[in-house]
Amino acid sequence: MSLFSSETVTFETPIAMLVACHDRVRQYAALTLKLAQYLIKEGADTKAQDAAAGILRYFDVAAPLHHNDEDLDLFPLLSQYGNAELKAIIASTSAEHKTLGLLWQDVRSYLIPLAAGQGGKLPLALASEFSKRYPAHADLEETLIYPSAELLLDASTLSAMGQNMTNRRIQNTAQDKTL
Repeated sequence: MSLFSSETVTFETPIAMLVACHDRVRQYAALTLKLAQYLIKEGADTKAQDAAAGILRYFDVAAPLHHNDEDLDLFPLLSQYGNAELKAIIASTSAEHKTLGLLWQDVRSYLIPLAAGQGGKLPLALASEFSKRYPAHADLEETLIYPSAELLLDASTLSAMGQNMTNRRIQNTAQDKTL
């Protein structure tokens, strides 16, 4: 999604919304590498703390919701209607969500103290791996899986999926308020 685009993406167009989420994944994954590089030169100043807090917020809240959108809605629907090749791609891609989640937990362990002003390191090799693997995963989904949604899913199915995505976020917001 271009920053200068006049088109607004909503949950009424769930596949476009998933792509927009991937754009943010790419931005925050790149920011993670920039942060590691910045820490080497500038140290853990307030800019670094703010960047760490932003990355934490995105990957702790939005990324898990996005993975649920795929794992609970899109992938099961496509597996129901897709051929064996698509089902195999979906299975391996969905399994990669767990691997990416573990990688995130490793990165997160450095960002939490940094965001709180208590630490100032993020290994460059770890940040580099994170900044490559998440966008590569998104690219794979957009190239090999998402195009099948337009071919296999009708408008009412996509609409129901978009509503599920909306409800998931409403429920998440309500849970945040009770904490």
